Amino acid sequence: MNRRPDLIRRAVAEGIGVFALVFAGCGAIVTEAQHPGTLGTVGIALVFGLIIMAMIYATGHLSGAHLNPAVTIAFLATRHLPRLDAGAYLLAQLAGALLGAALLAAIWPSHPATLGTTLPTVGVGSALAYETVLTAILMFVIIAVATDTRAVGAAAAIAIGGTVGLDALFGGPITGASMNPARSIGPALVSGELHDLWIYIVAPPAGALIGGLAYQFIRGEDPARPQPEGA
Repeated sequence: MNRRPDLIRRAVAEGIGVFALVFAGCGAIVTEAQHPGTLGTVGIALVFGLIIMAMIYATGHLSGAHLNPAVTIAFLATRHLPRLDAGAYLLAQLAGALLGAALLAAIWPSHPATLGTTLPTVGVGSALAYETVLTAILMFVIIAVATDTRAVGAAAAIAIGGTVGLDALFGGPITGASMNPARSIGPALVSGELHDLWIYIVAPPAGALIGGLAYQFIRGEDPARPQPEGA
C-alpha cells in the first residue's frame, strides 16, 4: 500500500509548491511590468491558474497541495487536518513564499511592480469584500473536490487551477486577487511594500472559512465532528 511521506517531507512539498507559485505568478507580474503588453491581465491570470494546477498534480498525492495558509486554516477548522500538520504546513508555505520572492528580488534588484506585491485599487472595505469572496469561492471548490468522494477527484487540479485563474481575471485588477496570505506576505516583506498587507492576511482566511463551512453545510456534514486521530 502506498503511504504518504512523513510530515517533514509533506511540509517541504508545500514549501516547494508555494515557492513555484510566487516565482511564476509574481514573476508574470514582473514580466508584464518590464515588457508591457506581453501578458496582460489575462496572461497573468493564466499563469497563476496553470502553476496552481501543475503544483496540485505534482504534490497533491504527497501533502494534499494546500499551497495556501488560508486553505490550511480552513481544513484545520473543519477538522480535516491535525494541528501539528497545520503548523508545519503554515511555516513551510511562508518560507516558500519568502524564497520565491527573494529569488525574484535577486534577479530584479530594482523590484519592478514591487515584485508582484498585492495592492488594492479600491478602498479598504471593498478590498476586504473582494478578497473574502474570492477566497470563499476558491475554498468552496477546493473542499468539494478534495473531501467529497462524489466529486471527480482526477479533475481536482483543473477545477482548482481554473478557479484561481477565474478569480484572478475579474479580481486581479481590483485587489491583485491574492486569496493567499503567503503569496502576499512573501513579495511584500522582500520588497518592503507593506501598505495594506493586513487585508491579505485577514480576508483570505475568513473567506476560506466561509467557503469551507458553506460546502459542509450543503453536503450535510457536521463541522464539529471529532478530529482525525493525531489532531
